[in-house]
Amino acid sequence: MYLRPMPYRKLRDTNIMRLAEQRFDVLVLGGGINGAVSAAALAARGVKVALIDRGDFASVTSQQSSNLAWGGIKYLESYELGLVRKLCRARNKLIRSFPSIVQEIRFYVSHERGFRHGRWKLILGAWLYWLIGSFFTRKPRLLSVSDIEGEEPIVNTATLDGGFEYSDAYLHDNDARFVWSFIRSALDRGCAAANYVEALGTARAEGGLVTRARDAISGREVSIRSKLLVNACGPYADFVNARDQVQTAHRHVFSKGIHILVDRLTSNHRVLTFFADDGRLFFVIPMGAKTCIGTTDTRVERPEVEVTPEDRRFVLPLSERHIIAERCGVRPLVVSGSGNGERDWMQLSRKHAIEVVDGRITIFGGKLTDCLNVGEEICALVGKLGVALPYADKVWYGEPPPAVREEYFHQARLMGLDAMTSPHASEKLSTRLWRRYGSEALGLLEAIRRDPRMAEVIIETSEYIRCELDEAARREMVVKLDDFLRRRSKIALVVRREEIRAAPGLREACRILFGDDAEAKMREYFGEESAAKTA
Repeated sequence: MYLRPMPYRKLRDTNIMRLAEQRFDVLVLGGGINGAVSAAALAARGVKVALIDRGDFASVTSQQSSNLAWGGIKYLESYELGLVRKLCRARNKLIRSFPSIVQEIRFYVSHERGFRHGRWKLILGAWLYWLIGSFFTRKPRLLSVSDIEGEEPIVNTATLDGGFEYSDAYLHDNDARFVWSFIRSALDRGCAAANYVEALGTARAEGGLVTRARDAISGREVSIRSKLLVNACGPYADFVNARDQVQTAHRHVFSKGIHILVDRLTSNHRVLTFFADDGRLFFVIPMGAKTCIGTTDTRVERPEVEVTPEDRRFVLPLSERHIIAERCGVRPLVVSGSGNGERDWMQLSRKHAIEVVDGRITIFGGKLTDCLNVGEEICALVGKLGVALPYADKVWYGEPPPAVREEYFHQARLMGLDAMTSPHASEKLSTRLWRRYGSEALGLLEAIRRDPRMAEVIIETSEYIRCELDEAARREMVVKLDDFLRRRSKIALVVRREEIRAAPGLREACRILFGDDAEAKMREYFGEESAAKTA
């Protein structure tokens, strides 16, 4: 008997069928930022590419960042000027290419009396950083104690002798949503991508490589044929190589970082920056109507980590009852040779390395800021390894051209879209839809024209409207409720779990996303008892 798939399954099921039936030039393992840009760049340049992830896209390191795109000012201390220059250029490129998504933000740095680096030394470093960054951002500014007291009264100045202010960039939405934009771009250009598909092993076969994989949802196994393989598994890249008996010169060590989400601490839209006693940077970052506090930098041996009471005490100036959500993950830091990374642990940078062994390309380390460089480097390597790139010069990243943007906002004004913005929204509806969906926002306008109810907020504790839920069900490969609440959106980051559970519109949202599977998906996310409370 043939069972018609639920709407949310159609895209994924079709892609899994393609994985089994077609032969690809490149198979990418891992749907974090490195895998996403690799697939997007290759697909745009005409390469037949596939991508799988054993969990959801961006569900490991790439959903646990500080949501910052920064040029690595701290690497000035270790005199890695070349790395700082490269990261500043990468940051500038992101701001130019994604002006609605990656935006400049000021960093407001407090300086403690007696700190190991004097205030004037640090402000000179900030000016050097601005110089290395080609004067792309607003210039730095020296801060007196009275400046800080007048501009940021939340900061305790009792032990300060001043500070300084400089610019970097941040993601207006969450990091995982940014990663998804590259996955969607790859899909639009013919990539066969599927989440919850685990690679079981790769072996050389006639004409290339064969990767055995299993669909974690159905249990079905498939064999995926490709000429080359890109291991973009982040902190699990070493495990994948060891499983397949691939020896590399590089490997990872891990640093745990946590962030705590609380209600907004300051009305100013800037990042408050402090130095911990051991010299680590500590941020208070705006996230819509909330504040993100972090991060830690703790050496760990494995990628599986959790927030501990000690972590909370380190980053939280409030009591635990103020916590809305927590983020916890590891940074995979690349080291080479037989060293274990013990020496100068705090000086290890987030640079990346790419290594090729017998048709397998492994991406080690890296950070979101440098993602466009990773995509370019993968394209260059794939070309050198014999795969043709028919559109080798095609620009594969960035927002739609100005003409499309102008047409969208013209139509939004004609239909009075902003008048439909929820009174509790953090920004105008027209701006938010463009930022999240780009040219696809024109389709959302058409849906609202057909039925004005499509502009109604569904989950009352969020800003998401009915047509966005429909878009997610059709085009965003949402398999579990957490995929939507945590990664396609940032609802789970800025709304308490009990508020989400109690939201009157949650059930309707789940029906739009999952159809007849809605009840099962809520039980999976909240648990049997919690799901019953949403009735």
